[in-house]
Amino acid sequence: MQTVRNKQVLTLNGRLCTTDSLLKQIENESAVNKAFLQELYDFLVCWFDSSETLAINTSGSTGTPKPIIVRKQNMIESARMTCEFLQLKPGNIAFLCMPLQYIAGKMMIVRALVAQLDLRWQVPSGNPLTDVDYHIHFAAMVPSQVYNVLKDEKSKGKLLLIENLIIGGGAISPELEKDLHNLPGKIYSTYGMTETLSHIALRKINEPHAQAYYQPFPSVELSLDNDSTLIINAPLICDVTLKTNDVAHIHVDGSFQILGRKDNIINCGGIKIQIEEIEKQLTQLTKSAFCITSVPSSKWGEEIVLFIEDTENEIMVDRKLISTLPKYWQPHYIHVVNHIPLTETGKINRAACRQLAISKQKNGLLKE
Repeated sequence: MQTVRNKQVLTLNGRLCTTDSLLKQIENESAVNKAFLQELYDFLVCWFDSSETLAINTSGSTGTPKPIIVRKQNMIESARMTCEFLQLKPGNIAFLCMPLQYIAGKMMIVRALVAQLDLRWQVPSGNPLTDVDYHIHFAAMVPSQVYNVLKDEKSKGKLLLIENLIIGGGAISPELEKDLHNLPGKIYSTYGMTETLSHIALRKINEPHAQAYYQPFPSVELSLDNDSTLIINAPLICDVTLKTNDVAHIHVDGSFQILGRKDNIINCGGIKIQIEEIEKQLTQLTKSAFCITSVPSSKWGEEIVLFIEDTENEIMVDRKLISTLPKYWQPHYIHVVNHIPLTETGKINRAACRQLAISKQKNGLLKE
């Protein structure tokens, strides 16, 4: 591993890449490719400058995206841990198909620099494997990208080209996990956030040796706060102990599971309900895009709202809810929307969903 920053070099598409050679390549690219490579160039300039720190934007899944300052050496340590765990070797092909504005894309570049990988790239899209015809030792995607690949007859077989695939940036649905269960290679769900410089734990989701719970890296220490939220002590990648909003359960062997976010708890009639628990059940009832949120209630404190995109499934979902969900989990309101509010990274925008529900409540548009 090359952990000394000023000695690192990037191999791009099989050739050593400098900022000067990248600038020349950008001149001859299409507009779409040019924009992506310009972002890569800008990152490399910042990475190799004299500053020991870097500004990175959070994803904005729970609020307005904001920049945080991180140490480059911490990013190097994070990359080293991942590459050593996956046993990546110099010259192995890493596949970049993530936006470079956020930590996931940036860390793919850093991993290539640290582990001396051959970085191949595709402009981020819903189905990044469409034009790929080569073996890949390591790739990272978000759940929606993997879902789209599997649903495309022309590209789903290309997942077989990937030896190690990590999936992060959002929850993996039970349906998607089932579809991946028997694929070869090694497929992992990741747990982490911008503040932890990508992931601090992995969970293998395909056979053999599929795992039910996340396994933290050896240097990571986990504990729970009084409200059962996860506390992360990862001195190699984070200079301070990080208190998260993730409600978790830590098992005796050190593995853990995430139950949901503290700020995604609905208090209905004194019963605390985790939004993610309801959504997990609903994924088995409908293929439509949906989300759970809440509105204030003078009677119950808060009432549950289900937003769903597919009008054809509204009545069907309602019937299934009544018959399968616990009574206190059943939405008080089911409302059809054109689109579920999402962040730039494709996650449900919880704050926007709640504001939308409150707005519709005030205008009398929510119906039981």
